[in-house]
Amino acid sequence: MQILVATALALLFCAQGGALTQANPAQSKQPAPGARAAEAVAPPAHPVDPTVAADAPDRGFTIGPEDVLGILVWREPEVSGDVTVRPDGMITLPLIRDVKAAGLAPDALADRIQAALREYITDASVTVVVRQMNSRKVFITGEVVRPGSYPLASRMTVMQLIAVAGGLTEWADARKISLIRVEGGKTTTHPFDYQDVAQGRKPQQNLVLRAGDTVVVPEA
Repeated sequence: MQILVATALALLFCAQGGALTQANPAQSKQPAPGARAAEAVAPPAHPVDPTVAADAPDRGFTIGPEDVLGILVWREPEVSGDVTVRPDGMITLPLIRDVKAAGLAPDALADRIQAALREYITDASVTVVVRQMNSRKVFITGEVVRPGSYPLASRMTVMQLIAVAGGLTEWADARKISLIRVEGGKTTTHPFDYQDVAQGRKPQQNLVLRAGDTVVVPEA
């Protein structure tokens, strides 16, 4: 009888152990290789929209009258030097004489000079550097401390131009300022209310200036 009981207990123990060994692999199952890496590189739930951009800058720079340019010809110092664009838009250079510069980007002018020079210098390599951007100007007239023309070397708004001109005088009509712009042969007038913009209202009136713009500050 004892032998039969011992045998039964042994069989029961083996059955339980087998059940445990069947359950353990399922409980200790590891994630598939590379699963954690995939989670690490998963995209965010709300990615940033790359199409949202700040205000676009003014159009690309083109050379105009009164700009001072540095013409650098590689290994040819005698034909290199600084020149000023004449009112007719031309510049004068050694060997090739007059070249049309106004209306061109610096790289385009460099290509034009390089092509002309190769009649005399076979391996001519030209770089054009803008020393002074005198052609890009904006104007302010009327009741400001310092009316006149100002260089437009970087991004500037109507409010900033008024500040550069010393601010409004005590006789200015701050609510009836206007921006006059000539584009494509058409003249447009944009109202500017200094008091509204200064107090954070109607910020859309504070336009970014373009070369040739004129701000008029009338007397009250």
